[in-house]
Amino acid sequence: RDYITDPDFADLTFRKLTELGYTQLQTAGAWLDDHVLGELAKKHGIEIVGSHYNFQKIVEEPEQTMELHREWGTTNVGIGGMPVSARRDLAELKAFISTFNRTAELYAKHGFKLTYHHHNFEFVRIDGHRTLMDLLYEGFDPATVSFVLYTCWVAAGGADVVDWMQKLAGRVDILHLKDMALKEVDRRFVPHITEVGSGNLSFDGIMRTAAEIGVKYYVVEQDENFTPTPFESLKTSADFLAKYKK
Repeated sequence: RDYITDPDFADLTFRKLTELGYTQLQTAGAWLDDHVLGELAKKHGIEIVGSHYNFQKIVEEPEQTMELHREWGTTNVGIGGMPVSARRDLAELKAFISTFNRTAELYAKHGFKLTYHHHNFEFVRIDGHRTLMDLLYEGFDPATVSFVLYTCWVAAGGADVVDWMQKLAGRVDILHLKDMALKEVDRRFVPHITEVGSGNLSFDGIMRTAAEIGVKYYVVEQDENFTPTPFESLKTSADFLAKYKK
């Protein structure tokens, strides 16, 4: 996001992304105006396939939210995580699921689908038995809500990536691709984010399963640990993933 802080800078960034072979993007918040972002994507032939948008606006300003997503050319309206209160309280979590479903039903009437992007905290056992992810899986309406399943965060949550992909078959339109490796810090080995193909996740099985369960879009996301710049990291991921292109 540091490379899209103003229109001119973002214009160069979008051009660089297309040179690296990226043809689609998912919005996730930026210092750039939403409309300008959409215009630049169109200019460079980049398809916007979904969003991480403000949950309050999704709920309270549906017409404006849908209009922006129409402008962007996507029917996937998403959030990047649940409110903090829902992460720690079972009643709050159930209330969130109810609100999400009710809102998704409204959006579905206009041809949109709400999407939920998870991290690793959803794999905490909130009631001593089931994880937050279990409750989202059970509670979200498959007809109106889809998951943005995240390879790295499933593994970081101690779960099996392919198992969850199979469990959510038909409910994952967007798959986030990120790898995870170990590095030594203060004589301890800790997981860290890395380029796709540079870590320990088994992407042959992941990509094969993705095709089997109906994934439509593959989004590379790397938050940190660039080697040494985001563009070089994106190239590493793109070069690795090229072998999976049909």
